[in-house]
Amino acid sequence: MAEQQTQGYNMATFIRQKAAETPHKRAVVVPSSRNQYGRVAYTQITFKQLEEDSNRFARGLNRIGIGRGTKTVLMITPGIEFFIAFMALCKVGATLVMIDPGIGMKSLKTCINETKPEAFIGVSKAHAARVLMRWAPESIKIRVTLGPRLFWGGHKFYDLLGNDASPYEIQMLPRDEMAALMFTSGSTGIAKGAVYTHGILCSQVQFIQETYGFTPEDVDLATFPLFALFDVCLGMTAIIPDMDATKPAKADPRKLIEAINDNGATSMFGSPALIDTLSRWGVENSVTLGSLRLVLSCGAPARNDILQRFHRMLPENCEIFTPYGATEALPVSSIGSRMILGETAAITDNGGGTCVGYPNPHVQVKIIKISDEPITQWNDDLVVTVGEIGEIVAKGPIVTREYYCRPENTMLAKIAEGDEVWHRMGDLGRIDEQGRIWFCGRKSHRVVGDNQVWFSVPCERVFNQHSHVFRTALSGIGKKGHQVPVICVELEKNVAEVNTEKLITELVQIGSKHPHTAAIKHFLIHPGFPVDIRHNAKITREALSEWATEKLKGRI
Repeated sequence: MAEQQTQGYNMATFIRQKAAETPHKRAVVVPSSRNQYGRVAYTQITFKQLEEDSNRFARGLNRIGIGRGTKTVLMITPGIEFFIAFMALCKVGATLVMIDPGIGMKSLKTCINETKPEAFIGVSKAHAARVLMRWAPESIKIRVTLGPRLFWGGHKFYDLLGNDASPYEIQMLPRDEMAALMFTSGSTGIAKGAVYTHGILCSQVQFIQETYGFTPEDVDLATFPLFALFDVCLGMTAIIPDMDATKPAKADPRKLIEAINDNGATSMFGSPALIDTLSRWGVENSVTLGSLRLVLSCGAPARNDILQRFHRMLPENCEIFTPYGATEALPVSSIGSRMILGETAAITDNGGGTCVGYPNPHVQVKIIKISDEPITQWNDDLVVTVGEIGEIVAKGPIVTREYYCRPENTMLAKIAEGDEVWHRMGDLGRIDEQGRIWFCGRKSHRVVGDNQVWFSVPCERVFNQHSHVFRTALSGIGKKGHQVPVICVELEKNVAEVNTEKLITELVQIGSKHPHTAAIKHFLIHPGFPVDIRHNAKITREALSEWATEKLKGRI
């Protein structure tokens, strides 16, 4: 990082460095077909090839007018071309606009229109949607298509790959210059573009390496495309599995296991929903994953029973880590499964919240009084006492300062302290006497009654222990300040028939044993919770609350 600090910042410098150190090492591997024996045939690109192809593509981008500060939507499916395009855009200093297509057509249009991008690089399907749905037609002037180029014109992806693969002069840019707009999933409100600077991106690479000790010898099964970018920056091989990245819970466990074993993966990244699906199938079929030494589960805290089940598939020395953070600030903290299962699980089961570990050494974390109002200036009086539940706030080199073109959202989420900014995570939690952070649910998901406040995670964990329950979700009926708590229940997948009246009676009895759940008397069985698109792990509680309100209409 010393060279970065003196000469400027650019994520593409990591690739150049790795290409010099390990030119023939595989950078990205993707499945392409199956041979006559049914085995997967893989396509790959080495670090030297990635460096050279991104040099060639960077020159092509310059020829068509994409350079420093050009806002460019990148909408390419995970694969080798995605990495080439991303790194080339970094090299020319373009501002990347990264939006998960799974957020829905309406939200996509809103996000793209407010960004006003000048360029759009995408697959044919994305361009067709762009034209038909009128995504920023006035601002998008440069179009690049990967795949058949139809009526929308513009340039073909491979036409931009010229013959000159010599080192392209990477744009080394100021730490605070905008590098990318990373849009939130919109699972807890409208999708917003978090402004990533070049300093933030480079700091993230550094902190992830420091936290997990990744080395160039590691091979990672990357089920989330954006995290795969960190893989290659760290000199790791990124294995892109045969799956729909927008539906991780529906990934085929056999294909994931095949990719791990074929490539000797030493690590994997997956949402709790994907790990749940993989571990269920793996345990049922007595599968072990002997090459793995580390697993990252991100997107939501993994349940203790899922961690225990997945450990049955893993070597003794393999640990499952859960990074805590958000699009706006990542990584804030991290915790390993040994601490969870050995120390914190019992507290979680009794409603103490989910431990997400110690803060990143480079990041300050505090707990402040719960408020739904903007806080313009930091004041130490905001901080609550040790152990008290409040809102989690974070400050440090990986914390974004604003949302693009959304001053009202920025005002609600940021607190100024001199030249620095605290990000309000929108999460509730507490810090214990050891300095560990305990997550207690989203601020917007707390239920505020006449005489009591219920927090989602502490309440739900109590009821999740019933053998017939897969997961629960706290909902509030009525206006805040006068809400009545309701627990929505999703049953375990292997439960055929349930006596609903008996189950609810048993849940009431379980709740009565804890002060914070004793007053909860209303339970509803739901056929299958709506979840976020990015990780399939965060429950869309706003939709559940509407459903519960309708179900209990006239009864509460």
